[in-house]
Amino acid sequence: MAKVILKKHRDKRILNGHLWVFDNEIERIEGDYEPGDIVDVYNSIDKFLGRGYINPKSKIRVRIMTRKQEEINREFFKKRIENAWEYRKRLVDTSSCRVIFGEADFIPALIVDKFSDYLVIQTLALGIDKYKDMIVELLDEIIKPKGIFERNDVPVRELEGLDQKKGFLKGPFDTKVEIVENGIKMIVDIENGQKTGYFLDQRENRAAIKLLVKNARVLDTFTHTGGFALHAAHYGAKEVIAVDISEHAIDYVQQNAKLNGFENKIQGVVGNVFDVLRDYHKNKEKFDVVILDPPAFCKSRSALKGAYRGYKEINLRAMKIIKPGGFLVTCSCSHYMTPELFMEMIQDAAKDAKKTLRQIEVRTQAKDHPILLGSDESLYLKCVIVQVI
Repeated sequence: MAKVILKKHRDKRILNGHLWVFDNEIERIEGDYEPGDIVDVYNSIDKFLGRGYINPKSKIRVRIMTRKQEEINREFFKKRIENAWEYRKRLVDTSSCRVIFGEADFIPALIVDKFSDYLVIQTLALGIDKYKDMIVELLDEIIKPKGIFERNDVPVRELEGLDQKKGFLKGPFDTKVEIVENGIKMIVDIENGQKTGYFLDQRENRAAIKLLVKNARVLDTFTHTGGFALHAAHYGAKEVIAVDISEHAIDYVQQNAKLNGFENKIQGVVGNVFDVLRDYHKNKEKFDVVILDPPAFCKSRSALKGAYRGYKEINLRAMKIIKPGGFLVTCSCSHYMTPELFMEMIQDAAKDAKKTLRQIEVRTQAKDHPILLGSDESLYLKCVIVQVI
């Protein structure tokens, strides 16, 4: 087994719990290896730090899977998957949930989502992709789904030298799957929907709007397939407007509204959220609650400045159309937009909008997307609820 030796003083982050070794942290590699092979990682004074898989084509050169000198084999993956599943069974409703969340479940770059009786899998790095067939067998054995679908149609795989692909790993089956979230029925398109089909990470945040929306006029922006909009209707909103730039997404909002008998409460609008917010302000429209759940504006550190401006603009525009005493639910799913920077941006927007904010709640991702302390990337979702005064 090859041995990766780090430069002097480059072990602190890994000792603090992080699982990645970057290309510029490596002093030398002793021994031969193939891309995707398991290697051992040592610091500059020959102390063992961990064992993981290597990819010379990736900036993340090694992803650590274990701090022990143990065999990475079928039994290793079986234990890891069983532990992840037991954690979910204890803490969340497992009818639909994230079963495996990569590094936070100590299986780097593996994502597994469960939608009703079906699993969706992503193997986002070369090292884990080599074990895909074994992982699928183990998931089938442990969770016993009716079907498994691969959603590896993501550009990040190309950074690892992997092709994009999607298709059945156990099936075929109808890829439009009905799930129930917080008592609400939804159709999830696991073949063509965003990411794995639906954003399970917001499940608990959607439930958190319950007390805000009763008898309210609610605007849900970047609605995707209507997660927040459906919850608002379910919790007693008198009117909900759901906005998304994708016609495909709004079609699903309307299907999901009908499925729950909310077709007279939810209005779907196809449009650019920036423009829609501007138009509502111009037309003096007012809402009791506005929800902002945008896609990641920032996918790299270099894009942070522009992303900050984008987040600030939508938050400022939202604050201007909220009735005095109404509520803003504002989210960011970009890891680079740290919780501290996100709060700073909200205050910055409030200052320019000439509004005073009262903090109700600061939330993060659902418990089936655990946050690994020491691994900042595992904390990516921020959800802040404020009263706009």
